[in-house]
Amino acid sequence: MTAPLDLLVLGNAIVDVIARMDETFLSAQGVPKGAMQLIDEARAEDLFGAMGPATIISGGSGANTAVGAATLGTRTGFIGKVRDDELGHLFAHDLKATGVQFGVAPASEGPATARCFVLVTPDGERTMNTYLGACQGLSPADVDEAVVASARITYLEGYLWDPPAAKDAFRKAVKIAHNAGHAVALTLSDAFCVGRYREEFLGLIRDGSIDILFANIGELQSLYQTEDAEAAVKALRDERDNRGKHLLGLVTRSEAGSVVVKGGEIRTVEASPVREVVDTTGAGDLFAAGFLAGHARGLDYVTAARLGSLAAAEVIQHIGARPQGDLVALAKAQGLI
Repeated sequence: MTAPLDLLVLGNAIVDVIARMDETFLSAQGVPKGAMQLIDEARAEDLFGAMGPATIISGGSGANTAVGAATLGTRTGFIGKVRDDELGHLFAHDLKATGVQFGVAPASEGPATARCFVLVTPDGERTMNTYLGACQGLSPADVDEAVVASARITYLEGYLWDPPAAKDAFRKAVKIAHNAGHAVALTLSDAFCVGRYREEFLGLIRDGSIDILFANIGELQSLYQTEDAEAAVKALRDERDNRGKHLLGLVTRSEAGSVVVKGGEIRTVEASPVREVVDTTGAGDLFAAGFLAGHARGLDYVTAARLGSLAAAEVIQHIGARPQGDLVALAKAQGLI
């Protein structure tokens, strides 16, 4: 019998290669600052060769969320695809070491484990170039029905909409979760990702596939095609699915904090204080982790969002997209748990 989970994450299994670079390097490489671009293997090799000293650690948006939630005591699992290679072993080891359940068999052939080149400029902004590699092999066969049905919330990356087989895995997970009476959450992932799949993402929201939506304000503005941040939040507030049901929306706004949108109401939550922004990689991932962990503990939505803000504040004060401090101790000190 499969042990129940509070949270199951489906996402791209990626190892991050992180380096501090200036904007001159971005310009020379033709890389748009602050964006996530997909690249092929040849470009990945060229970029790695041009970069300075780098830190190699396990990453991936959804996996970062899984680790953050597990760190906060949430029973968490992850579904994603790696190759049976050195980076694939590193990814699996790092997940399991934090208590995340991960049982998807690695690919024995084909492309190498995915990697994301994260270029961090002096202002802390991260620019990502991602070689998807083996994670494009994620397919419906990797989605274990018993595992999905056991999870109270299934959390899906918008990035999964890029590879066709992963899109099918996404749809399978949604169906299983809803048939089991559980909720499905989606993170929009990136404004460029939203630009590629705007109509499809709106379709998922409006056909009832999605119960909880995570986005930063730029992604939400891309979804609703507006330069007005307030108008984008109001558009989310007014969204209803084909049954007339409002979804739960969580919108992050960097130093301006976050917004909780539920039942036609909008609540604002202040950002947690930060001494110094070192690397914004993983801020949204850890906000989602904190919120979902709080939700699993039975916290109200606003308090759960405060826990999300706390987790996001911790991760942006160091290099890397996974927590290094004791999130439970920090949350207890703030009276959040």
